[in-house]
Amino acid sequence: MSHIFEFSYHNPTQIHFGPNSFASLGELIPRDAKVLLLYGGGSIKRNGIYDQVCNALAGREVSEFGGVEANPTLETLSAAVDQVKRQKINFILGVGGGSVADGAKFIACAALYAGDGWDIVSGKHVATEALPVGIVLTLPATGSESNAGAVVTRKATQEKRVFFVPPARPRFAILNPDVMASLPDRQLENGVVDAFVHVCEQYLTYPVGALVQDGYAEAVMKALKTLADTFDQRQQTTWRQNLMWAANQALCGIIGVGVPVDWATHRMAVELTALYGIDHGRTLSIIQPWLLRELIEAKRAKLEQMGRNVFGLVQPSAEETIAAIETFYRSLGMPVHLSEAGITEPDAATRVMQALRAHGNAALGGHAELDEAKTERIIGAACAG
Repeated sequence: MSHIFEFSYHNPTQIHFGPNSFASLGELIPRDAKVLLLYGGGSIKRNGIYDQVCNALAGREVSEFGGVEANPTLETLSAAVDQVKRQKINFILGVGGGSVADGAKFIACAALYAGDGWDIVSGKHVATEALPVGIVLTLPATGSESNAGAVVTRKATQEKRVFFVPPARPRFAILNPDVMASLPDRQLENGVVDAFVHVCEQYLTYPVGALVQDGYAEAVMKALKTLADTFDQRQQTTWRQNLMWAANQALCGIIGVGVPVDWATHRMAVELTALYGIDHGRTLSIIQPWLLRELIEAKRAKLEQMGRNVFGLVQPSAEETIAAIETFYRSLGMPVHLSEAGITEPDAATRVMQALRAHGNAALGGHAELDEAKTERIIGAACAG
């Protein structure tokens, strides 16, 4: 099938990577900036990152807002927006993982908008301006530190939405692999799988002769598979820096330029987080294998290519590649059924389907012609067992 590559790619986020990257922070934020220091549950105060950031910000007017959830809610972020408006803050510095980065982007846009912040998330209002954002990454997984995407949940209605705000793309990101030393294994497992599925969503469609994009995607996936195979080395510098860079490259935008993509796994998986509070990485490992089985014919050629070039299988079938993906997830202790995440509701599949219908995600179409009947079978299989 002939395919014309046509795209515009621009990623202005400046990345400072390495053990001495915190030293750059003082030069990256204007001296006269009024800074909002945004963070999550407070682990940065226990592991020393908070002190390092504060030292780098010495001499600036800094206001803090903590408590951003692992899946940031509109309700929490709206309180931060009020603080920014009230204190006339003009720079947002997020210190945390993808959720804090997502929250920083939302705040940066909502602070300059007079209406309901959910308008930005729902697409009712398209943000054309934002306060400058910088990120100090503490948890590699989402790649949010150098892209324009964000995810916010409205707690009141259990809606979790993905949205894009190019004006709030971080101006810079500090990636220091040493910050991973205090992360629990669960977060590292989530990070490997989250990054892996990000690449899959931009790769597992159909062949279009994209030698560079395919090769790059396969290199990142092979790196993540190697990190899973060497998980016992997770306290070593080489392991940490490879995960931090792989997670960034998985979703900085370069892999998917000009090629067909398919974000159906994510569109379904977000409902498991919204309904049951399951970690994002774990929702992906629950949904993806069943989605691939249901859509196997549309994705067969790329699954076979993936089996050869990522998993090193000899003349693999698509079925064997899906089994290899599942084995990869299980090697990290990740669930591949909803029950393995501790959810045993007999009507779970019904609830998830209701949410997908309510949010317009029951029939996503795409190259695999994903209709409601296929979606129902995917959700039923993921929620069974």
